[in-house]
Amino acid sequence: MKAQCVFFRLGILAGILMGTVSAGAADPAFWSWSDRPVMGWNSWDCFATTVTEAQTRAQAAVMKEQLSAHGWKLVTVDIQWYEPNATGFDYRADAKLTLDPWGRLIPATNKFPSAADGKGFKPLAKAMHRLGLKFGIHLMRGIPRQAVVAKLPIKGTRYTAADIADTNSRCGWNGDMYGVDMTKPGAQAYYDSVFALLASWKVDFVKVDDLSRPYHEAEIEAIRRAIDHTGRKMVFSTSPGATPVSAGDHILTHANMWRISDDFWDSWPLLEAQFDRLRDWTPYRGPGHFPDADMLPLGVLQLGRATTHFTRDEQFTLLTLWSIARSPLIIGADLTKLDDFTRALLTNDEVIAVDQASANNHELFRREGFCGWVADVPNSPDKYLAVFNLRNHPTHGSQAVEPGEFSATVPVALSELGFQRVKNIRNLWTHQDLGPLAEEFAPAIKFHGAGLYRLTP
Repeated sequence: MKAQCVFFRLGILAGILMGTVSAGAADPAFWSWSDRPVMGWNSWDCFATTVTEAQTRAQAAVMKEQLSAHGWKLVTVDIQWYEPNATGFDYRADAKLTLDPWGRLIPATNKFPSAADGKGFKPLAKAMHRLGLKFGIHLMRGIPRQAVVAKLPIKGTRYTAADIADTNSRCGWNGDMYGVDMTKPGAQAYYDSVFALLASWKVDFVKVDDLSRPYHEAEIEAIRRAIDHTGRKMVFSTSPGATPVSAGDHILTHANMWRISDDFWDSWPLLEAQFDRLRDWTPYRGPGHFPDADMLPLGVLQLGRATTHFTRDEQFTLLTLWSIARSPLIIGADLTKLDDFTRALLTNDEVIAVDQASANNHELFRREGFCGWVADVPNSPDKYLAVFNLRNHPTHGSQAVEPGEFSATVPVALSELGFQRVKNIRNLWTHQDLGPLAEEFAPAIKFHGAGLYRLTP
């Protein structure tokens, strides 16, 4: 049996490396539930722990009107939706959570009034579905400490929360939950009951936090079983990172997406660090299972108190890297306050196509402060090429040059892509055809900037 598992794993990885893995009879069924990277919005970057039903509905209205035609479909309510008095980006050590009689988290009705009378998130999910969108929620790993202290029963069993809790297993940054000891009777039944509740609400996507760092293999497997037991196609995302690359062959057969870093914010050093991480996860990227570089901190953020600190060139780099590496695309901005530049970034269909429909994505080179990635265009001899200028802005004496004022050429030999000449180069950001070229392509790329192209041989 072990030998069969090894051969199965090697077959998966070989297929990924060749860009040929696709959901099919021999693959985990859940791969087919999300065979392209998820595109959507998450409440954390702009509303932290305070998001409300009214705010969620307002975001969904903008997504439907301005973004859904470009592929953006998912609306996700992030952490503390079950805490009535949550504030800001911090967590209360003594937080009082809203639970049902079986110790399961339910929405706080002062934030989500449609959840009253035991309806939970079903009315909000129904509202999203009526708009042609999907609905997701955030969960913490484990079982609420309140349920453990109160010894609340696990639905359908003779066990209580106290019987299955691992009180030595707690999240380092949020004290709401204890881990679940999966060796205990009733442990799987608890997770089954949680996801049965979510399925009854018609949830489409579940982001489970405190799973990947450290890597909680037993509870990841329990969640996979629980989702499968429901019969509902809920996309499963693990968080936060960094997920250990050594767990790659395990996570790709249990989750649709997994975080490769801790929370990603609008800082150039954090963006630069994602290049190595996305490169290192290349062997595990494929339809239905995607390394997740985290949300896009664009536009208005942090409870409306800030606008992204990324320069415009850095925003092009962000979207270009996420797209060429096929990361899920999750917007962090307050969609009701989108500016024209951010909206244009998010609605460029030629760029989105790279994220949604490309194959064999991998780093092509890293040299002299430049980076290149390449990917295949399905059913075509064409190639996608992304080039990045990772060099810091030069200085003029003691005075820093304004971002975007200078650029450098990034030379790429066409032979590196397997071409001798090309009959056309298409700039996907500007929608311009640059015409034919032989031997070398050397675009001028601004410092901290990027270019994304389609090359036709």
